[in-house]
Amino acid sequence: MTLPYPPVLDESKVGEYPASTKSGGGYVWDAVLEYRVWCHPERGAPDLAEGSDYYDAFSTHEEAAAFARDTAGAEDPLALVLQREYLDEPTPGEYRHVREERITEWLPAWLSRPPRDERTIPDFLAAPATPHRLDVLRGRAPRE
Repeated sequence: MTLPYPPVLDESKVGEYPASTKSGGGYVWDAVLEYRVWCHPERGAPDLAEGSDYYDAFSTHEEAAAFARDTAGAEDPLALVLQREYLDEPTPGEYRHVREERITEWLPAWLSRPPRDERTIPDFLAAPATPHRLDVLRGRAPRE
């Protein structure tokens, strides 16, 4: 079964975001900007960037996955996500609420978490420091 991946924020901007972004992290997401498939000529992808790695951008995960399946030297799709606020974890178990925007590449499976709302990060930080704390991010913790 395929997960129902969220739509992108603005289809007209797909392919316009910078190639260099953060990678992973932050625990929460606000919007999907595009789905990317990185291609590697040294692994058999067409050489479209003078031997350098490059990506193709898509407005749906389904399109990205089909391209990845059909293209030699392609990685599995990634999601480029917007984080308007996020959680930094400078050391394991120490969390900091960061109130600044960034974009980062995520594994699409991480989009199974609900998007951040105004209570996600405060509820996470207020939760007891147990493995169940992550249930807040997964949308499984009771909300007041």
